[in-house]
Amino acid sequence: MKFQCNRNKLTEAVTNVQRAVSSKTTMPALEGILIKCANNKIELYGYDLEICITTEIDAMVIEEGSTVIKARLFSDIIRKMPEDNITIEVDSKNIVYINSGRVDYKLVGLPPEDYPEIPVINSDDKISVDKDILGSMIRQTIYAVAENDIKPTNKGTLFEIGNGTIKMISLDGYRLAMRTEKIDCSIEKSFIVPGKSLVEINRLISDKSDEKTDIISGTRHIMFEIGNYRVISRLIEGEFINYRGSIPKLHTTELRINTRIFTETIERMSLMLTDKMKSPIKCTIDNNEIKATCNTPLGQANDSLSVSMTGEPIEIGFNNKFLLDALRYCETDEIIMELSGATKAIVIKPTEGNSFLFMLMPMRLSK
Repeated sequence: MKFQCNRNKLTEAVTNVQRAVSSKTTMPALEGILIKCANNKIELYGYDLEICITTEIDAMVIEEGSTVIKARLFSDIIRKMPEDNITIEVDSKNIVYINSGRVDYKLVGLPPEDYPEIPVINSDDKISVDKDILGSMIRQTIYAVAENDIKPTNKGTLFEIGNGTIKMISLDGYRLAMRTEKIDCSIEKSFIVPGKSLVEINRLISDKSDEKTDIISGTRHIMFEIGNYRVISRLIEGEFINYRGSIPKLHTTELRINTRIFTETIERMSLMLTDKMKSPIKCTIDNNEIKATCNTPLGQANDSLSVSMTGEPIEIGFNNKFLLDALRYCETDEIIMELSGATKAIVIKPTEGNSFLFMLMPMRLSK
């Protein structure tokens, strides 16, 4: 195998593909990047048995072939090369020769036969979503994915596609984030994508200029086509919790709040909290005003803001992190907050439409 290519293009491709390479594994091949070259194209694969990121770049292929190179070392080498062009050659013993100007490297590669088989998705269930919309949907729901949970389904985001809409739902037992958008699609389907995969998809979406992202869903895997990248992820098996039953149907207090001012208020109260201090932020809501208080061993903080209020006055405690996570991803100037009592779930939604719905549980206030 032998080819020549542009260093910057190869560096970008390796950097992105490397995100799917396993750092801790008993299979040496999974610590590497699979490289295939043919028809003046180089294909690169990173795969950790859960997520695969692959792309291709143009190259001058002198001899077709494939190999596996340790990802971290390969990435470090090509980023430090002095010239714009790189030549890579692999002999019959999988010895890899890398040259750029006056610099030469000789590495031990691995046979491509050692690399696990990449999942193939045989499905016609394809939808297209504007990349900016998909990025917004991921950002507004990924924060509520559980990092550690005995329920595997809580470690992913539920996609519900049907009736001309795509809906994404994440929950971790303390909060819920739901995002809805209209799409031109007649497919009806639901599946759970791991949160880890969505983090990588969002990174690629942010870097690419293509307007659309194609999503092809199979039985056990899903593929996102983002520009010249493909992300193939396993799906989480199991039944997602009945989230609809947890969303309150009625409320006793409704607030219309300026998102920025409320966020700044909670941030000021949070200065009195540390990781070891889990005190709630107490909000006393009455007469079109929220009075916020935070008492900890460090001291006390007080603040207030005006709101538009209907319904009953209420005193309620908030987990500052959970509330701030929701507020920072609202992406609207004003929000509606619905409350049903000091111990019932709080709902946050836009003043118009139903593009998002965030829910969180309050913290109990000490008597």
